[in-house]
Amino acid sequence: MIFSGTATKYLAEKICASLGCPLGNMSVTRFADGEFEVCFDESVRGRDVFLVQSTFPSADNLMELLLMIDAAKRASAKTVNAVIPYFGWARQDRKSKPRVSIAAKLVADMLSVAGISRVLTMDLHADQEQGFFNVPVDHLYASSVIIPYIKSLNLENLVIATPDVGGAKRAGAYAKYFDCPLVLCNKKRVKANEVASMQVIGDVEGADVVLIDDMVDTAGTITKAADLMMEHGARSVRACASHCVMSGPASERVQDSALTEIVFTDSIPYSNRCAKVKQITVADIFAQTIRRVLDNESISSQYLI
Repeated sequence: MIFSGTATKYLAEKICASLGCPLGNMSVTRFADGEFEVCFDESVRGRDVFLVQSTFPSADNLMELLLMIDAAKRASAKTVNAVIPYFGWARQDRKSKPRVSIAAKLVADMLSVAGISRVLTMDLHADQEQGFFNVPVDHLYASSVIIPYIKSLNLENLVIATPDVGGAKRAGAYAKYFDCPLVLCNKKRVKANEVASMQVIGDVEGADVVLIDDMVDTAGTITKAADLMMEHGARSVRACASHCVMSGPASERVQDSALTEIVFTDSIPYSNRCAKVKQITVADIFAQTIRRVLDNESISSQYLI
């Protein structure tokens, strides 16, 4: 049985359509003070329950998922599986300075305590975050839909690039798959979401550059990298990222940048209108994974990289 939180119902409906099963009935009652109550409107006793909810801001989305897990567990579900296309709080995966929390670990503990049996997620900010959970984690990759899209562009002189050195491993996997050059951008930050300077490491003269990243938040880094690539002689610059956070001035920055387009998955809904933003669905990937989990089949066999 598949149920959806409020924020990710659009994706859950696509997953159910791919699986050929109905979306379960669930209601959320909100009280005057902002508190809310989750209730399954049909029996889940003895069933394998999959709860679809990305945990992007606001924190209500995470809280709703926790309540859904708790309700399913207390209603005697056989297994409670959290399908989290975008795992929020993942950027806080270590103590980057003194006296800060490790939010990714805390959220993983909260989900475990609530009663999850398994997590299905996609493109965590750092692969090692799978170790934060004490239950099986099926870590999917957006490359399954992004690679076919890049292929469809038929770019003559493809160069894969990363907007920061931290994404070199991810971009390197794409470059290896396409057997093309890899270019890095080295950036220095003044503070979070604010880039002070950036340098290009590699040759992009006459190249069709595709920037690869896991998420785009305020779009400051990705647009600065795109503009810099064009200044260094690139013929065109596109960007592909897994998660469409796109907060604050992101849409305006993308629209005003040198980017030809920026492609995301639909792990997070995008309501702003920007002609350069395109979303491709990952519903089929999650649907196939859910089916494989139920049939005890290999998950990794569906990976491209």
